[in-house]
Amino acid sequence: QVQFVESGGGLVQAGGSLRLSCAASGSAFSINAIGWHRQGPGKQRELVAVIRSGDSTNYADSVKGRFTISRDNAKNSVYLHMDSLKPEDTAVYYCCADLSFPSRSNVYRYWGQGTQVTVSS
Repeated sequence: QVQFVESGGGLVQAGGSLRLSCAASGSAFSINAIGWHRQGPGKQRELVAVIRSGDSTNYADSVKGRFTISRDNAKNSVYLHMDSLKPEDTAVYYCCADLSFPSRSNVYRYWGQGTQVTVSS
């Protein structure tokens, strides 16, 4: 089994910063891609940022220039540094990873439990 430990959410004023962390642990696996999605009140879950093997990254247009995703391969961890936060960034942020396992041909997607980020105006 694979488990995620997320941390770093909280309440911040507009213009402030937060750093989210997610560490994956469990059975032997390789991370094909790992990143963050979010779901705001009354909204669908959306991709925020992802980093792939080879360190290529993608960001939602709404966070480009404000959020930075990074990873620590040795710790199977991913981080999301969020600057210039806006009230519309308020959401539950979910860590998400596409994992490969020895002797399995498929890639499996795993989700963390989510961490609340609230940005006050």
